[in-house]
Amino acid sequence: MRIDLPGGPYTLREPVAWPSGGGPATSRVVYAAAHVVADPLGDNTPGAPAAVDWDATLRFRRHLWSYGLRVADAMDTAQRNMGLDWAATRELIRRGAAEAGTLGDPAELLACGAGTDHAPDAADLDAIIAAYAEQVETVQETGAGVIIMASRQLARVADGPKDYHRVYGKLFGLADRPVILHWLGEMFDPLLAGYWGAADVAAATESFLELVHAHAPLVDGVKVSLLDEEHEVRLRAALPEGVRLYTGDDFNYPSLIRTGSHALLGIFDAIAPAAAAALRALDAAEAAADARERDRLLASYEEILAPTVPLSRKIFEAPTFHYKTGIVFLAWLNGHQDAFAMVNGAQSARSLTHLAEVFRLADRAGLLTDQELAVRRMRALLEVNGQ
Repeated sequence: MRIDLPGGPYTLREPVAWPSGGGPATSRVVYAAAHVVADPLGDNTPGAPAAVDWDATLRFRRHLWSYGLRVADAMDTAQRNMGLDWAATRELIRRGAAEAGTLGDPAELLACGAGTDHAPDAADLDAIIAAYAEQVETVQETGAGVIIMASRQLARVADGPKDYHRVYGKLFGLADRPVILHWLGEMFDPLLAGYWGAADVAAATESFLELVHAHAPLVDGVKVSLLDEEHEVRLRAALPEGVRLYTGDDFNYPSLIRTGSHALLGIFDAIAPAAAAALRALDAAEAAADARERDRLLASYEEILAPTVPLSRKIFEAPTFHYKTGIVFLAWLNGHQDAFAMVNGAQSARSLTHLAEVFRLADRAGLLTDQELAVRRMRALLEVNGQ
């Protein structure tokens, strides 16, 4: 099958039949950070309240669960701080937890972001603590796990590490079970520069580790999104025993997961079938008694994920915070939603040539699961853009 794309004609590869079903990974705890599906007939223009297609949004979470992945919801992949307002976020958390409850324990299947984005004018630490507390309570009352998101308001107000430690110390006191801490780098959100009280990454890491060690029994893990493999490996080694490192590195995830990181990744929204197959190979490799069999299974893990890396690097290229557009584009191509539409009008954040390259790389990774549908939709997008 061929399609004329910007840059020249492209011939699609033979489709890949990914195995479906299967339980969660046994060697790693793995979350896919999930996007929301916009209502294509809603007023999702920039600045308008988010209008969400709830049926399609929940159907996509069932898709991720069907591959044995946990879901991380109401985070930056769901357009927090980029169009998903608090009213829609609160509804997303409640609906998602209710849906998870039909399949099992929401705490095992779902973790949701708690932040301060509903209080953009919070001017002091007490106001920030109160805003965090409201969102933590919202998540906990549904039975889902809590991910404490980085706060733009705290980054603006804090005067050094002591203020971060004061705020997070209060939040640990509110938690009814261990939480995940999220360190989101400024490439994902420039307003988070200097998080943990220092612009220098080494100094910020020292502050972060001091906090984690002081509250280790209340920390399930730390989700690190700095796109720096060497830093993550060093940080992972310095964590207290029992505290997981959830990689958020959408550039280097195959090697980081293989060497011991767990995962909480936006790219797993788009590559769930391949991710699940690779994790099954890794599980089998780590259980294998025979060295040759272990090497064969590790090679299979690498072979599955290798072609997903160029795709992920394209989707997450600078400006990185617009990666959500590529994630939603692939969901549309693969039939998970009826329209290439996003809250806040964010479908316009990437160029047609960018999206065409995402199409090529997704196909090369075997991740256009219905090639005829994907080609038909890509042609329609090209035509409406004058191509």
